[in-house]
This record gives sequence, structure tokens and C-alpha cells, in this order.
Amino acid sequence: MNWKTITHLFGILLLLYSLSFLPSLLVSVLFEDGQFRIFIVSFLISAAAGLALWLPARHDRKELTIRDGFLMVTLFWIVLGMMGSLPFLLGLHLDFTDAVFESVSGFTTTGATVIGQLDTLPRSILYHRQQIQWLGGMGIIVLAVAILPLLGIGGMQLYKAEASSIAQYDKMTPRISETARALWFIYFLLTLACALGYWAAGMELFDAVGHAYSTVATGGFSTHDASLAFYDSRLIEAVAVVFMLAGGVNFAVHFMALRRQTMRPYRTEPEVRAYFWVFLVGAVAVSVSLFLIGTYGTVAESVRLGVFHVASILTSTGLTTTTFAEWPLHVPMMLITLSFIGGCVGSTAGGIKVVRVLLLARIGLRELLHLAHPQAVSTVTLGREAVSEEVLFSVKGFFVLYLVTVLVLTTAMMAAGLDLESAFGAVLATVNLLGPGLGDVATSFASVNVVVKWLAVFGMLVGRLEIFTLLILFLPAFWRH
Repeated sequence: MNWKTITHLFGILLLLYSLSFLPSLLVSVLFEDGQFRIFIVSFLISAAAGLALWLPARHDRKELTIRDGFLMVTLFWIVLGMMGSLPFLLGLHLDFTDAVFESVSGFTTTGATVIGQLDTLPRSILYHRQQIQWLGGMGIIVLAVAILPLLGIGGMQLYKAEASSIAQYDKMTPRISETARALWFIYFLLTLACALGYWAAGMELFDAVGHAYSTVATGGFSTHDASLAFYDSRLIEAVAVVFMLAGGVNFAVHFMALRRQTMRPYRTEPEVRAYFWVFLVGAVAVSVSLFLIGTYGTVAESVRLGVFHVASILTSTGLTTTTFAEWPLHVPMMLITLSFIGGCVGSTAGGIKVVRVLLLARIGLRELLHLAHPQAVSTVTLGREAVSEEVLFSVKGFFVLYLVTVLVLTTAMMAAGLDLESAFGAVLATVNLLGPGLGDVATSFASVNVVVKWLAVFGMLVGRLEIFTLLILFLPAFWRH
């Protein structure tokens, strides 16, 4: 391991992250909420930690290896969770576990929470809470990759470790730093459009910006305890649906559509087509179920709630207008299935991802074909392209590790004191980056014990880092020279 290089980069990244406390500091000044000193201290601690790491290794300019990249990404997400917890520790006086839980939940865009009475919190704390989702949504490592080359530091390995899912668009622009900046530009444009949409639909500007951060990042935090039910507005919910779905699309596809100034990439990309079909089928199924079983008296209300929650759960956003866990059991089960599918690769959404589910289904169909015709030769395709056996093997490996992680974490949470429904709901909420769960964690993790919360933190990290990036660190071979 190139420890000096890793330390050097850690220092720079922490220095960059310390700047993110400044907008919250400005909000504190504007609203005079008394949290000014909290963000000054948070900024100084983060900046001092960055300087302490950077100064001793500032002359080290070695390129990272792939192994260094995996370790760097994982460690930085952990450290980021610690630094992001400072305003919760100092301003809200949460204990260490709850503060780190809230921070990691934000950065991983999970949206699970341990904080109540949001409507009474200082505006600057609420802004910080919304902003960490936005930073985590696209991946602060990708942001760093866009900046580090300007400082003479290569970032390709970091980008691969964090955003390997968009490998097919690796060369959208000639340099990886340009690619990262292009993705963040798209991300910013979507966030701006979403904020303006919310504002025009009736939100005050502060809430519009905060919910735009949450929606495009598919994070799920709200500035109100009731989430979007606080507004009871069909127009606001419609804006949310549009931008939640946009957040669940591969940002490389957004980039290609903008660069070519055509909607064709959305129509021709197999995963995006499948993603919207999953949404449409899920929305119809849930809406029809809610109406037929009489949960809501009208078709319009059933469709309104069905469409909104399918978009929210499929994209792992977790914004709600009602507690879906209280619906007749088969409806939450449909939503759970959608949360496991998730959005597209290269998006801010969680879950297994649509393209992997597509490939798994086609692998299954190929095996059925081989049973019927043992001598047949068939290939798995995506669009018009044949998918290599190496990629298929990787997808199968991911799926197995995903299921094993879910089962192990569910068992561990049951051992820590949760019943089966709550344990499975907690794992569903964290590994899929969903936020709301089932049972005791249907709306909040505040009531569960410390062990469950730390297991949930691990689940959020492993889900955000797409299983391989974190679990590879537990492999003894990874640490051998």
C-alpha cells in the first residue's frame, strides 16, 4: 500500500470537504439560528485534520494502485461519516452513535434517521443534513477526481473504485477528470431544475433547495417530520416523481442526451428502457391493488399514492406521503421487490440495479434453454451487444454476495434484539439505501439499540459502495503483497 500517497490524498479531500461547512455557516447567519460557532468549529476541525494529514506527505506524488483506490474510497467514506457528524454532535448534542448514523445515512443517500422533531430544528442543521445527501449522491470521490488532476494528482483509480458501474461510458470525454466534471454539471443542472420546480409548485425557497438535494440524490431526508405529506400537494409530488426517476437514470445517459441534444439515448439504452417499464408496471400494480382492496376510496387517490411511492421506493429515495408499511401486506411486498431492483447503474439510486437484474433474468432463461436443448449454443445480449462470460460471472458473484450480506445482516440484527420483520426491514432500508423500513424501523431507527445502529451503518456503507468495494477489504489476499 502507498500509505504516504493515501495520507496525502486524505488530507486534500478533507480540506476540500471542510469547505462544505461554509454554506451551512452562511445559512446560520441568514436565519440567526445560533449555530454559527458550531459550523466554525466543524470547519476548523475538518480543515485541521486535513492539514495534519497533508503536510507531512505533501511532496509524495505516486500514482495509486487499484488496491489503494479501493482502500482509499472505503476509508474516506468512513472518515466522511465521522466529519459530517460534527454538527449533530456539537449542535444537536446527539451521542456518537446517533450522530455517525445520521451522517452516514446522509452521505450514502439512505435517508434512514434517528432525529425527530425536524420542524423545530435550526435551519442551518437542516441545511447541513440535506446537503450531505447531495454530496454523497454523486459521490464526493468523483468530485475530488474532477479537482485533484488540477493539483497534479491522478485520480483514475479512485474513479474506478467509486464509479466502476459506468465503465461503459469511461471515455465519454478524453480525460477522466473531464468526465467527472461533466457528470457533476449534469447533477447540478438537475438539482437546479428540481429546486425551481418545487419553488414554483409552492414550497418556500429553503425547503425547495433542501428537497431538491434530497430528490436528485435519491436520499430521502426531508426538512419536515411528515416528509412530503407536510404539503399535501399533487403538484409537489409530481415534481418529486419526475426528479426521483431522473436521479435513478445512469448519469452517463443524461450526459449523452445533453451532448447530442436528443432524447434518443433514453430510448436506445436497454437498461433505461427496462427501468421505466419496471416503474410503469409497478405503478399500475400498486395503484390497482390499493383501489381494489379499498385502501383508498377513489381511483385518483390510489394512483396518486401508488405512482409516488413506486417512484420513491424503486429509486431508493424514501420520500413518503404516508406510511406504506401499514398497507395490506402484499403491497409492501411489491414495493420491497422494487427496492431490491433499484435504479440504473451510474445513478444515485441503490438496489441491485436494473441492468444486473436484466442479465440475471437472461442467464436464467439461457439455462432453461440449455435444459430443453442441451446442444444449443446461446449468448446473453444487452441491446445488440453480446455480454462476455466474465461480466456475467461478475454479475452472478455480485448477486450471491448481495444475498449473503442481506441474510447475514438480518440474522445479526435478530441476534441484537429485533424481530424478523423489523430486522429484515432494517436491512432492506440500509443495504438498498431506501430509508424507511418495516416494523420497528418503519419511520425511524431512533428506538433500536446501539448494536443494531452500527450494523445498519455497515449495511449503508456496503450498499453505497456496491458490495465489492467494501467486502474486498475482508479478503486476506487483498492485503498480501
